[in-house]
Amino acid sequence: GIYCPIERVEGRVKTIASILDKCQKKKIAPERIEDRIVDLAGIRIICQFVEDIDRVVKVYLNNYDIHFENAMTMDVKQERDYIRQMKTSGYRSYHMIIFYEVDTLEGPRRLQMEVQIRTMAMNFWATVEHSLQYKYKRNIPEHIRERLLNAADAIIVLDNEMSNVRSEIMDAQISFQIQANIVADILNNIQNLYNVANKREIVKIQDEFYRIYAMNDIEKLERFDKQLDMIAEGYRAQALSDTTKIT
Repeated sequence: GIYCPIERVEGRVKTIASILDKCQKKKIAPERIEDRIVDLAGIRIICQFVEDIDRVVKVYLNNYDIHFENAMTMDVKQERDYIRQMKTSGYRSYHMIIFYEVDTLEGPRRLQMEVQIRTMAMNFWATVEHSLQYKYKRNIPEHIRERLLNAADAIIVLDNEMSNVRSEIMDAQISFQIQANIVADILNNIQNLYNVANKREIVKIQDEFYRIYAMNDIEKLERFDKQLDMIAEGYRAQALSDTTKIT
């Protein structure tokens, strides 16, 4: 029931081919991979609002020892705020380099992982820009760079506008979730009643549900849900009584 600042989480482990390619480009010796490559693993945390990014960052900074089921621990090595200090390309995101410990056949190893925290809008821009970098082999034409910068400015405006109506958006999302839970409960009760109730009664209940649902009134939907719970309880009590008599 507590608001979660994280919309979704994406992750990946760097492929062997990618590791070797990076070693070749940066002239990294194989025995120095663990020290020199900071993104052997990567996690991307997507938030709805810019304010959510700060909340997620504080979780990391205030919990240097985060324990997982596999006994892995993490602590923050480095931070880079590309949101308040946007890159010249227009890229915006909050980066962290995290140390984490994993168990291997040769004992525990301390590796590095990159954590990126950004809004959905920032992620859309970064995904497009990354694709263009790949297409043009990191030599994007100037006219496209200008359009990307314009788009980056638009992303800033969009994130700011979303922050301004944040409370309204959250209220709408909470309302939608409440309605979804009520509808799921009603449909579950109707399904269960099919096994014990008169079919004509079930049809009436369904018709009443459709009528109330079309009104888009959560209070009426809640009242109908409670009434249906009482009907379902009555049938369960009746079934229990019949079982007792048979016994």
